Amino acid sequence: MTTIDFQTEPSRYRHWRIELDGEIAQLIMDVDENGGLFEGYQLKLNSYDLGVDIELADAVQRLRFEHPEVKAVVLRSGKERVFCAGANIRMLAGAAHAHKVNFCKFTNETRNALEAAGAESGQHYICAVQGACAGGGYELALACDHIMLADDGSTTVALPEVPLLAVLPGTGGLTRVTDKRKVRRDRADVFCSIEEGVKGERARDWRLVDELVSNAGFAEAVTARARDFAGRSKRAGEGPGVTLTPLRRRFEGEDAIRYSAVAVSLDRAAGVATIEIQGPDGPAPESVEALRGQGAEAWVLRAARELDDALLHLRLNELETGVLVFKTAGDPALAVAHEKLLLDNDGHWLANEILLYWKRVLKRVDLTSRSLVALLEPGSCFAGLLAELAFACDRSYMAEGSFEGDNRPPATLTLTPSNFGRFPMSNGLSRLETRFLGEPESLEAAERHLGEPLAAEQAMDLGLVTFAYDDIDWEDEVRIFLEERASFSPDAMTGMEANLRFPGPETMETRIFGRLTAWQNWIFQRPNAVGESGALRRYGTGLRGEYDRRRV
Repeated sequence: MTTIDFQTEPSRYRHWRIELDGEIAQLIMDVDENGGLFEGYQLKLNSYDLGVDIELADAVQRLRFEHPEVKAVVLRSGKERVFCAGANIRMLAGAAHAHKVNFCKFTNETRNALEAAGAESGQHYICAVQGACAGGGYELALACDHIMLADDGSTTVALPEVPLLAVLPGTGGLTRVTDKRKVRRDRADVFCSIEEGVKGERARDWRLVDELVSNAGFAEAVTARARDFAGRSKRAGEGPGVTLTPLRRRFEGEDAIRYSAVAVSLDRAAGVATIEIQGPDGPAPESVEALRGQGAEAWVLRAARELDDALLHLRLNELETGVLVFKTAGDPALAVAHEKLLLDNDGHWLANEILLYWKRVLKRVDLTSRSLVALLEPGSCFAGLLAELAFACDRSYMAEGSFEGDNRPPATLTLTPSNFGRFPMSNGLSRLETRFLGEPESLEAAERHLGEPLAAEQAMDLGLVTFAYDDIDWEDEVRIFLEERASFSPDAMTGMEANLRFPGPETMETRIFGRLTAWQNWIFQRPNAVGESGALRRYGTGLRGEYDRRRV
């Protein structure tokens, strides 16, 4: 299997261009049809695969960190008469089931990042649609803050997956149409049932787009709208940005990946991957300007980038690794100090962007369809934002006291203000609020211990960990858990974990990922879509799909 690499940078892009003009950037989609991630298909009509979206995710990230001056981004096509035909159908038809679902999940996370750029960082996306905008192309538009449609008689928006392919818009399209754009249900039913899409005044009147513009003045209108958004932006980026230099990563044989602050070790026989995050090895920078001087080498940014890359690698390249074990190492006081610099300066664009990046990485942990367990061992560093990893896990095990023959300090858990709302989950609640959904008094009790290094007995009493064991029982209890988890059905585990991780209020985000996990995951396995006579496989042959008509 080809290893999928999520690291890239603008000089290596094959499908996107970034053009800068002061407060406004142009993000231009110009897909190289011969630049597919795998063989067997061409990316015609600006259709895309995971490789195209990896570049898009990188571009969105770089615009936030490297260009603090940019307040509005115009997303447009670099090809004539087509905006984007959506996810490449031949790629989907030929891809393994797991790849299809992980592809949809990554593209959803990338679309969420587009929306968050405007809502959280004041870097707003305006989508300029000229030509056919179908399926995933329209879902790309839906993720923007404002959609402008050319009124030229041929430009359309469409979600044709149901009539053409017997699948669903996999990047949250149905949910964004109803929840975000608040399209009336019956109109949404019509829109999602027709192949040809909707254009002109109907598209605007049904709220499928925000603005209808004549073709003759389209470019000028888009520029004016971008300037309007930039003028109203609250983004306060000043001075130079931070260049996101290449990660320091090396593969050690087939079973280990080493970064500067993150290490991954694989036990494929057991189906377990261990991710260890090394805390900072020195004091926090004296100021936010000193932090900017460190650039991408600052521990608090470097660790987030490395953890993000490790998670994506495991998701797409280690499909039979069913359990992720999170460990940390280092001095908790140093980790708290590095985090405090960000919290004390969250009005500064860089400190804010790093905190927001950790928010996205932690959400990536939540949404990873693997069993997650945290091991709080002697010498660990579960403090503040690193403690969020323990709260994101399905279970957590904490070592009691010192272990014989181990001179590392006993395990502690340290809460900081960031654990009480700075990094909300997809349900809009902090991980501790979610943990104590029916126990508000437990949340209040935990908050009374801010800044205290909590030993295992205290953490257990406060409900912050699942189990605590001394060195006599530790190894056996952890081993039994891992062996038990490996014995369960991976499908049942995915369903159970996805149900249990997100109690509390529903949001557009939880609905998108819940529906992806349940409905799209199921539909992608049904013969009506992917069977030899299914619609997805027959697309482009001139034959319509043959369906099993029984409703399930």
